[in-house]
Amino acid sequence: MCGIVGYVGPKQAQGVVVEGLRRLEYRGYDSAGIALVHAGSIASDKRAGKLANLDKALADNPLPEATTGIGHTRWATHGAPNDRNAHPHLGQRRRVALVHNGIIENFALLRAELEDAGHDLLSETDTEVASHLLEVELAGGVNLTEGMQRVCRRLEGAFTLVAVDGEDPDRVVAARRNSPLVVGVGDGENFLASDVAAFIEHTREALELGQDQVVTITREGVEVTDFHGAPADATPYHVDWDLSAAEKDGYDWFMRKEIFEQPRAVADTLLGRHDENGALQLDEIRISEEELREVDKIIVIASGTSFYAGMVAKYAIEHWTRIACEVELASEFRYRDPILTRSTLVVAISQSGETADTLMAIRHAREQRAKVLAICNTNGSTIPRESDAVIYTHAGPEIGVASTKGFTTQLVACYLLGLYLAQVRGTRYGDEIAQVVDQIQHVPDKIQQVLDRAEEIYGLARRLADSRSVLFLGRHVGYPVALEGALKLKELAYIHAEGFAAGELKHGPIALVEDQLPVFCVVPPRGRDFLHDKMISGIQEVRARGARTIVLAEEGDAVVEPYADVLIRLPRVPTLLQPLLSVIPLQLFALELAAHKGLDVDQPRNLAKSVTVE
Repeated sequence: MCGIVGYVGPKQAQGVVVEGLRRLEYRGYDSAGIALVHAGSIASDKRAGKLANLDKALADNPLPEATTGIGHTRWATHGAPNDRNAHPHLGQRRRVALVHNGIIENFALLRAELEDAGHDLLSETDTEVASHLLEVELAGGVNLTEGMQRVCRRLEGAFTLVAVDGEDPDRVVAARRNSPLVVGVGDGENFLASDVAAFIEHTREALELGQDQVVTITREGVEVTDFHGAPADATPYHVDWDLSAAEKDGYDWFMRKEIFEQPRAVADTLLGRHDENGALQLDEIRISEEELREVDKIIVIASGTSFYAGMVAKYAIEHWTRIACEVELASEFRYRDPILTRSTLVVAISQSGETADTLMAIRHAREQRAKVLAICNTNGSTIPRESDAVIYTHAGPEIGVASTKGFTTQLVACYLLGLYLAQVRGTRYGDEIAQVVDQIQHVPDKIQQVLDRAEEIYGLARRLADSRSVLFLGRHVGYPVALEGALKLKELAYIHAEGFAAGELKHGPIALVEDQLPVFCVVPPRGRDFLHDKMISGIQEVRARGARTIVLAEEGDAVVEPYADVLIRLPRVPTLLQPLLSVIPLQLFALELAAHKGLDVDQPRNLAKSVTVE
């Protein structure tokens, strides 16, 4: 969601901060602002709309040179997206500037208290309350660090706060509770950001912060405490990708680049998964094999695209382990009072590791003494740190808001989890597991084969760009792929799209079918003939009613040919692995259709990359 950057060092802070915000644009935002510390005061500017609006304002009315500053891109929660509500927010005397990600739940009470004391709050935001409270603390004689500690003890909710004091030009102070914040450690300079992408140009050394911590950065170093001032630890780590990974590398859109990165991303997710004896090993498994053998139920929790990856995981995990597996939307999980025991394994899937709904769900699960395993792409993020085990997807940065390589690498991680559980529990022989792993290891080359035919998909997208509605059909693991294909089209092209289980057509959805309606049909491999034949029947049903059928089927499948107006061939793989291939044309289609319509592919309207508030 909101992007945050803080800097102190020898460089001009405006350039560092604005460029950092530019690298965080993918998170989704509707206003941007910056504050610098200069000559004992705060110099600030902020504008609604894209970062270009702030750039123009700064060009027309330059801020003074400074080497300490903070910046923010806001995704509106409290108050409309306008100049007044944009961050940073200043204190009553304009001594403090503060930016904020999250929601302060008791802001109304605190705002009333401030107004009773004569404070004039100018915005509709909850954030401005924190800036005024912090300035009150500084007026009492404490420094910015202690003031932040005191303010945080009064706040309720989820938040990241970053602040500067006009009278303390060599310090930036931040705090986090249930909201992302990472420290970048440089040479004579230090950084704060909601994502390492903001400072990857300057350093790849980072610190991951714990919950309820306050961090102070100066040129000389980094100090971390808890909200009561006691020293606290932060875990150092090295970012294993560099600036080039966060650049477009000649592509017109980050999303197109990320689609074409999938062969490498899948291969990287598979690296280092065997021990010296050839047995599967995962990243950080802090659950004993004995405990895993006692698991009698698995619940996968996720949101959006990750939820569809979890739906595929259910088929694979149940098939290989014979453990009952449920898949739930993270936002609904804890509100139905789920039945959890010590023998329940909760698998949380989150690309960012900061998804608020998923984070709250795993906390609920742990309170019920269930074990939690996270599947995540972001080292140092909150969800892996609060889980009993983690499988990292090693996909590298995903800048496009609509997830692509996040989905395929999450699938691979889910397959690895299923096979690892089968190995531990003895439900599959070692040679059977090795055979499946070998099949997965050949998938990157097969994804590349699909990508090599991208121009065919692009042409189809341009021909169908005026469609008002598109349907997607699948069975078995093809059903979640159909849902994901529809989601991509909704996210990017803003047209009606629905995914259905093909067997449900006769129960209502077939009423949507009209003449020339495009219908994507994901046909399972012929190894599961009962699935294949049922899917063919579904294609015949929609085609008989005038639909234009776009059929995804494996190479050599001649049975589908009479029923396909457009035929997209996929390399042969086992049924459970087909989603790794069948999703690729759907990603390409949605991207190209949106691009042809002149839409912003990387930053679709109303969407944020990481939803860090409930």
